[in-house]
Amino acid sequence: MKRYFLLIVLALFTVHTSEAQSSCSAYYPLVDGANFQYTNYNKKGKEEGQINYKVTNVQNGGDTVSAIMMMEMVDRKGNTYTSDYEIACDGNVVKIDFKSLMNEQMMSQFEDMEMDISGTDVELPNNLSVGQELPDGNMELKMKMGGAINMNMNVETINRKVEKKESVTTPAGTFDCFVIYSETKTKMMMGNQTFPSRTWLAEGVGMVKQESYNNKGKLTGSMVLTQFSK
Repeated sequence: MKRYFLLIVLALFTVHTSEAQSSCSAYYPLVDGANFQYTNYNKKGKEEGQINYKVTNVQNGGDTVSAIMMMEMVDRKGNTYTSDYEIACDGNVVKIDFKSLMNEQMMSQFEDMEMDISGTDVELPNNLSVGQELPDGNMELKMKMGGAINMNMNVETINRKVEKKESVTTPAGTFDCFVIYSETKTKMMMGNQTFPSRTWLAEGVGMVKQESYNNKGKLTGSMVLTQFSK
């Protein structure tokens, strides 16, 4: 279960670097009832599970729009995990406060632990262009697992860059996308690792596809938009 929790944290960090569309965002529809379904695949293309998202409780306040994103994650064995967190669009940039990922529902899964989370937002501006460099972000998680056992995890999203424009087809349709390259650097007690990834973003839809690679550039897994409605 603890291993599953860490996978969820990484999935949240890498998937939702932006999560809104309204008058202040060109990506992801921030409207009540919008639904996204993503299917996870391993390096051989075998289905590993699904993540479902639903936008709720949208609040408009001048140049700022906020909402609650409800998440349900189902692995290949049928185990499910649900959570929700806040997202916001401020001006023409979408941001996430990573502390909001650690809500009471998630904390209740680990009543025997003390956790502290901090970090900086990952931002996505409206006006993307090929060759554009994007700001880094990071998240630090400190866990007390009982007794004298403590675990710290630091996750950084670095080297973010808009590589190209490309059309991509998924079960949800065909989309014109910007392709964003980034590297997720994790630091844990067992060592440091860096995982490159690419994300395909479509205006008005958001993330359409994501691919993750090992440090040699070989595909290790992917996530594809399989259903979308708003």
